[in-house]
Amino acid sequence: MILKKEHELLRKTVRDFVKREMAVYPDEVDKTGKIPKDVIDKLAKYKFISSIIPREYGGAGADYVSYAIIMEEISRRCASTGTYITAASSLVALPLVNFGTPEQKEKYLRPLAEGKYIGCFGLTEPGAGSDAGAGQTIAVDKGDYYELSGRKCFITNAPICDFAIISAMTDKSKGTKGISTFIVESKWEGFSVGAHEDKMGIRGTETSDIILDKVKVPKSNLLGSEGRGFKIMLNTLDYGRIGVAAQALGVAQGALDEAIKYIQERVQFNRPLAKFQNTQFTIADMATKVQAARLLVYDAAMKKDNGEVPGLESAMAKYYAAETANEVAYKALQLHGGYGFIKDYPIERIYRDARILSIYEGTSQVQQMVIAGNVIKKS
Repeated sequence: MILKKEHELLRKTVRDFVKREMAVYPDEVDKTGKIPKDVIDKLAKYKFISSIIPREYGGAGADYVSYAIIMEEISRRCASTGTYITAASSLVALPLVNFGTPEQKEKYLRPLAEGKYIGCFGLTEPGAGSDAGAGQTIAVDKGDYYELSGRKCFITNAPICDFAIISAMTDKSKGTKGISTFIVESKWEGFSVGAHEDKMGIRGTETSDIILDKVKVPKSNLLGSEGRGFKIMLNTLDYGRIGVAAQALGVAQGALDEAIKYIQERVQFNRPLAKFQNTQFTIADMATKVQAARLLVYDAAMKKDNGEVPGLESAMAKYYAAETANEVAYKALQLHGGYGFIKDYPIERIYRDARILSIYEGTSQVQQMVIAGNVIKKS
C-alpha cells in the first residue's frame, strides 16, 4: 500500500506525538477513568480531533486517509484516546459539517475544532441499540421551541459534554421518517447525566446516560429538517465506521507489537519464545490479518476521499478490523501466558479495550447485515 508523502509525514508526526506525550499515559487513564485536560488541549492544538473539520471552521480540512492515520497511530498506544477522537471527529462533527447551517457551524463546530467545546452523540437508548429506529425519546413542537424528553445510554463524553447531537421522535406515526436531530446544550434546564459507567475497557473515556426532562430546544437548533434525523444518523455512522475501523487496526497493531516484544525477551527451555516454530506461526497469522485489516481500512478511506460512498467498504473494514483486533489481542495475551493476565503488562489493558470494537458504532453482526445486503443487491 503506497501512501502520499504528506500522509507518511503525518504518520511520523503522530508517532512522535505518541512517543513524547503518551509514554505511560494509557495506564494512567485506565486507572483514573479520565483523559487529562492538558492532553485534550494538545489533541486540539495538533488538530487531531478536528482533522476532517473544514479549515474555515478551525479544523485541519484533511482527508479521510489522514483521519485514519491519526486514529490508527493514537489507538495503537491508547484505545481510550482513539475513542475520544472519533467521538469528536466523526460522531459530533460530521452531522454539523454535512447538515448544519452556517450559524450552527459557527456556534458549535468551530469551538469543537478549537477544543473549547466537547460534544457527544446521543443515539443509543435502553430499548434501542442496534435497532436505532426504535428510540422512545420524543420532541414535541411547542411553537417557538421543541420540548425533548427521553433517555440515551452508553454515551461517550456525556459527563463532560458542552452539547449533544440528539435524535428524537417528532412524529411517531411516520416511523423512522418521523425522527429528527437536535443540538442540545448540556447547560439547559432539564438536561442531566447518569452515573459514570464502570466499563470493562476504554476506561479512559467518560461514559454515561443522558436524561432529557422537558428540555426546551430552540427551533434554530434543529439539525437539518424535520424527519431527516434517521438519515443524518445513518450517514454519520456510515462514514464514522472508517474511524472506528482505523481504531481497531491500531489496537490490533498495538497487540501485535506487545507480542513481538515479549516473545523476543521471554526465555523458555534455554531459548527465546521467538525461536519456537509454533510461536512464529502464530505471529505470522497475526501479522497477516493485521495487514489485511489495514488494506481494508485504507481502501474505504481512499474511496471516501475519491468522492465515492463507501458504505460497503466501511462496513467490511469495521467488521474485519474489529474481529481481527479481538483475535490478535487474544493471541498476544496467550503468548504472554500468565503474565498477560496481570496489569503489569500492557496486553491486559489492550485485551479489554479490544472487546468494545465489535460492539459499538454497529456490532459485527450489524456490519454483516450491511455487507450481505450490499453484496446481494449488486448480484
